[in-house]
Amino acid sequence: MVTAFKKHIEAHFPALAAQKILVACSGGLDSIVLLHLLHRLGITLGVAHCNFKLRGAQSDEDQNFVETLAANLKIPFFTTVFNTKNYAKTQGVSTQVAARELRYDWFYATIKAKGYDVIATGHHADDDLETFFINLSRVTGLRGLTGIPPNNEQVIRPLLSFSRAQIVQYAKKQELFWREDSSNNSRDYLRNKLRLDVIPSFKEVHNTVLQNFKHTQHHLKQSQALLEDYITLVTKLVVFPRDTSLEIDIKQLRALPNTKALLFELLYPYGFTDFKAISLLLEGEVGKKVLSKQYILLKDRNHLVLTQKDQKFDTRECFIEAKQQACITPIKLDFTKVTEVGSSEKHTIYVDIDTLVYPLRVRPWSLDDVFYPFGMKGKKKLSKFFKDEKVSLVTKNSVWVLESEGEIVWVIGFRPDNRYKVTSTTKKVLKIQWKT
Repeated sequence: MVTAFKKHIEAHFPALAAQKILVACSGGLDSIVLLHLLHRLGITLGVAHCNFKLRGAQSDEDQNFVETLAANLKIPFFTTVFNTKNYAKTQGVSTQVAARELRYDWFYATIKAKGYDVIATGHHADDDLETFFINLSRVTGLRGLTGIPPNNEQVIRPLLSFSRAQIVQYAKKQELFWREDSSNNSRDYLRNKLRLDVIPSFKEVHNTVLQNFKHTQHHLKQSQALLEDYITLVTKLVVFPRDTSLEIDIKQLRALPNTKALLFELLYPYGFTDFKAISLLLEGEVGKKVLSKQYILLKDRNHLVLTQKDQKFDTRECFIEAKQQACITPIKLDFTKVTEVGSSEKHTIYVDIDTLVYPLRVRPWSLDDVFYPFGMKGKKKLSKFFKDEKVSLVTKNSVWVLESEGEIVWVIGFRPDNRYKVTSTTKKVLKIQWKT
């Protein structure tokens, strides 16, 4: 398995060799094998362990086990303790959801604070199959059947192509030790029922079920990608951003085949999952509404109007002094003096330091904002810029600007201001990065 794993990493995670990887390690079989394999490849590692305090003394024993293992491998060890049940109660979520939210929030904070690049988890092919069956029982549509992504922002899953059987075989051959979580044998959870009862029955009938599933999943991913490309085209035809809403042109939508299915896909990103209610809205009378958690969809004469429910928008600000290298809240920005100019992108710009007046200020955009978009002549109202760029209501409500002495330097994530660009006379360059 070592050879196969090495080839897999080289083919699908080529950057890992030069990165610092924080391995999420519960002490269970999967994470122990992942840690062992990555360590054998000589990759720079750290170990992260979460103690959820859900199994009494066993939780503490798991923590001690992983800490001892990290010490033996001479790998930095990081741990934290959560009051998971209290968090689940206060947030109104299940224990499993609470544990997931807590651990990933901590993972992201830890890789940032400790200088790691990504977090690696031990998800494998059988986990992916279980997730497929779970989503099959829910209203997820095609996207829910495409499986666990091997890369997701700062999370990587290097074992996703390997089966649990391969992992067990490797662990036994290497005489590895791991901890068994007693809760994995409880049939109170859907995933455990699938793992213990349903999937073994499938494997008895079809011993190639896992391989067949991977092939099917590949086709589903291609179909989902094709659908997303089509929805992008449809959006340009029927969806029109307004100052405080999105409007879907009913006549133009009806002119397209599979109207109701298209509408469902257009609205899914906004939390609308009731296909029947959405379908009936097209035939409903003017003024009829459908609600999601955060949005209202209203039937008008010629349009469906999407607006946000009343929310308290983030109005925090950040002031950056000349010697300051970062802004942490309300968004994360890094400021670095450089000698060479790279390419400006969505998350990175380069400006002439001598054109700035400190302190710089980060704040939410406003309807009165005007700036001089880079690459364009003259000034433009930011609201008009968003309209021309067809920026959605959802996106507009989370846009921040960086300003110097009351003038916009950067509409963060969109366009820098022409007045602060690097020119042939620039002596000092500042690189500004938005860390999402």
